[in-house]
Amino acid sequence: MARVGVEQSLTNISEALREKGHDVVELRQEADAQGCDFCVVSGTDSNVMGMQDVTIQGSVIEASGLSADEVCRQIDQKSGQ
Repeated sequence: MARVGVEQSLTNISEALREKGHDVVELRQEADAQGCDFCVVSGTDSNVMGMQDVTIQGSVIEASGLSADEVCRQIDQKSGQ
C-alpha cells in the first residue's frame, strides 16, 4: 500500500485511505511530505505566490471537488493497485 500525506482538514479522505490499508501521514509542515508516494491537498491555498519547490517525488492530488472515494480511486490507479 502507498504512503499518503493528507492535509489536516481532509479527515474524511484520511479515514477512507486508512480503511483501504494505506499508510496515512497528516501534513502539518513541508517536512511531513518526505517519503510519501502521494500527497492529497485541499487546493484552497494552491500556489498563491507562483513558486514551485519540489518537496516529494510522488504525485500531488488536489482534492477540491472530489469525494473521498474518487481520491482513493486515483491513488489506487496511479499506484497500480
